[in-house]
Amino acid sequence: MSESAGRVADATGNWVDGLAPAIARPYLRLARLDRPIGSWLLLMPCWWSAGLAGMHAGHLPSPWHIVLFFIGAFAMRGAGCTWNDLVDRDLDTKVERTRSRPIPSKQVTVPQATLFMLAQALIGLLVLLQFNTFTIFCGFASLLVVAIYPFMKRITYWPQIVLGLAFSWGALIGWPAAFGRLDWPALVLYAGSISWVIAYDTIYAHQDREDDMMIGIKSTALLFGENTRPILAAFYAGAVLLIGAAGLMAGGGWIFLLGLAGFAAHLAWQVVRLNIDDPAHCLMLFKSNRDAGLILFGAMLLQAAV
Repeated sequence: MSESAGRVADATGNWVDGLAPAIARPYLRLARLDRPIGSWLLLMPCWWSAGLAGMHAGHLPSPWHIVLFFIGAFAMRGAGCTWNDLVDRDLDTKVERTRSRPIPSKQVTVPQATLFMLAQALIGLLVLLQFNTFTIFCGFASLLVVAIYPFMKRITYWPQIVLGLAFSWGALIGWPAAFGRLDWPALVLYAGSISWVIAYDTIYAHQDREDDMMIGIKSTALLFGENTRPILAAFYAGAVLLIGAAGLMAGGGWIFLLGLAGFAAHLAWQVVRLNIDDPAHCLMLFKSNRDAGLILFGAMLLQAAV
């Protein structure tokens, strides 16, 4: 088998292609470990929520919680992507960027993918069970949103809202992990994160506009079209305002506000640089949101430490 055999079209040149054992590569690709950016973006609201709790409590968040969120985000993103690929296996054969994924390219069978999904979900469950009872129930409540997300692009031009609900759920986990309850700062953070996710996933969706139109898949990229830039600016502004409000409600001071300003500047840079007709550029801007999220989280940690 050649070195390039089985590679996913938009994920070449990564550690999975070059270093992982051949037998494991299709499963690592199913879990998107060849493209970990989505796991990082799922992780950010978890860490933000923990950082928010730390600012409110006046000390750094639990390092154990930070590690658990990291493991859980990668496991559950992998399980979610495997579920998405199972649901979309027929559609993926019709899209240039996705037809090389493990299921449509026959690298992995449907039963094999299902077992792998359950194994990843079990890891996520073991992580969740390390938290208090209230947090465990909060985590289980996310499953319905995760389950329905792959179907939304068939029926609405706003699947990014459902993705926002799912990918922002960590905002409702980090705070109760610290306090055993949900308070307004976490809920406002959740709303701000949803706005952030809608914006960055719209950028991502612009990669597939032509294929999506051809096969009847809906997205905010198609809905917004040439008006994407100002609408993106509005969603990013909403994210900054809501996350800022959450931080101030939690006791954030000037360090948090400086980090929020850095976060806002990064999002503004994305809006200014956006070229919806350049798929590679859209992917680069989409990936840069991890760095935006880390800027904000770093400021939360510094604020909690002082």
